[in-house]
Amino acid sequence: MGFNYDGKSNDVNGSVGLLISILVCYPEVAAINFDPEKQLIRFTFIYSKVLIENELDNLKARLLNSIEVYNQLEGRKNSIISLNSQICDNLTIIEVQRDVNTLFQEEITLIVELFRQCFNNNLVTEGYDQYIEEEIVAQEEMIGHMLERIKGTSQDKYLFAFREEGRVLVFDK
Repeated sequence: MGFNYDGKSNDVNGSVGLLISILVCYPEVAAINFDPEKQLIRFTFIYSKVLIENELDNLKARLLNSIEVYNQLEGRKNSIISLNSQICDNLTIIEVQRDVNTLFQEEITLIVELFRQCFNNNLVTEGYDQYIEEEIVAQEEMIGHMLERIKGTSQDKYLFAFREEGRVLVFDK
């Protein structure tokens, strides 16, 4: 993977690689943003129906509770997290924001698995080939390493990545 921006290739490469790896490993994530100024990652999920406010409140409570329990079990401080939603036609777009400095790969897996369980077959995903378990483990380890590399970086590129027709596209704003 060869990316190079303004001599800051290590920071940008790590961020770009992280976004690409997350989209490849977790097809449930429709898009992902990295805001270096606020040190936030935004995960976007698309639900194929309109969720009512009560359903969104239940999802938010379950997500926050799950992450809080995870952090307690791992002996970590509670992290910054928010959940926002938007209705677009007959779809619900849900965005989960997490601060990079307290985010770990296992938590990304937890968030994605929670969406899988809550939305079952109604989560919009682009078709993908099933990975064998060893490939998933290797991909998750790589995500963990890249996540650690971008924590506290001074990169100034706001990145946005999404899937389109089997490809992952990454743009900077």
